[in-house]
Amino acid sequence: MNAKKIFTLVAVSGVFVALAISAYLYYMAFTANTSFSQNEVYVYIPTDATYEMVLEEVKPFVTDIDKFDFVAQKRNYTPKPGKYLLKKGSNSFALVRAMYANIPVKVAFNNQETINDLAVRLSAQLEPSVASFETAFTDSTFLANNNLNKEAALALFIPNTYEFYWNTSAQKVADKLAKEYQKFWNHERLAKAEAKGLTPVQVAILAAIVHKETAKVSERPTVAGVYLNRLATGMPLQADPTVIFAIKKESGNFDQIIKRVFYNDLKINSPYNTYLNTGLPPGLIAMPDISAIDAVLNAPKHDYLYFCASPERPGYHEFAANYAQHQINAKKYSEWVNKLGIER
Repeated sequence: MNAKKIFTLVAVSGVFVALAISAYLYYMAFTANTSFSQNEVYVYIPTDATYEMVLEEVKPFVTDIDKFDFVAQKRNYTPKPGKYLLKKGSNSFALVRAMYANIPVKVAFNNQETINDLAVRLSAQLEPSVASFETAFTDSTFLANNNLNKEAALALFIPNTYEFYWNTSAQKVADKLAKEYQKFWNHERLAKAEAKGLTPVQVAILAAIVHKETAKVSERPTVAGVYLNRLATGMPLQADPTVIFAIKKESGNFDQIIKRVFYNDLKINSPYNTYLNTGLPPGLIAMPDISAIDAVLNAPKHDYLYFCASPERPGYHEFAANYAQHQINAKKYSEWVNKLGIER
């Protein structure tokens, strides 16, 4: 065989080898490699995850983990904590590229009764543990920097939807929410609070009671006005939601549902019992939403000192300026509740 034929054979062989390598690389990197039926899935990579842990997290969502592994190593992929979006039909190259794109999480919370409730809610949406959130939210220095104490800590958290990276630390979450709190209490709201003779924390404490008294947003300013009138006259707030909170706090069971407050309940020895104590309770009985806070700040002037749930208009209340009319309203409601057989 002459040199020319040998050269041709080698060249042809080289082409076939190159084609084979190219085909292999294409197969490994650019053929579909997802196993899920939905359009997209999320992969969560925890802080301090190893490369092997990433492979275990990705494995359920790919048809061939070796293909993903091959491309990841070729691209010198190193684990980064976060939430990652994988799309149906993606090839290994696209999947590895997606693992570099940490996407933010929309975090929402409202109507939490305790810091623990809030911590549980956030931990279900972000990486930090419940304990980590509780520690960050109740740290004495953190609270002092925001003019709060542990009893009033819930005032700091304004119910809304926020964006965080899934792996954001509990302390950074706390710091961002504190900044949002400072932004919420702008000059206009501070001026309204001062005009009512209240601090932002006192507004939040009262707003929490208003929030629990009625779910009807349109009624909240009137309810807030009743409580402001009582505060102005030195009359106890006599708010049933504070008694319910006191019962839950004393028992340590905040999951219990209490639909009715009885006379004996009003005797519970607690600083949160506004039947026994005048003024505001020492802290929040729940996390008030923005409408409840603004209801206190924008409460209209009126003469009402009493209100009672309305049997004719479920969810609403009947208001009264004197005790005689209130007794009539309360009697109607009590008869209605008894007729329904509501015990607790």
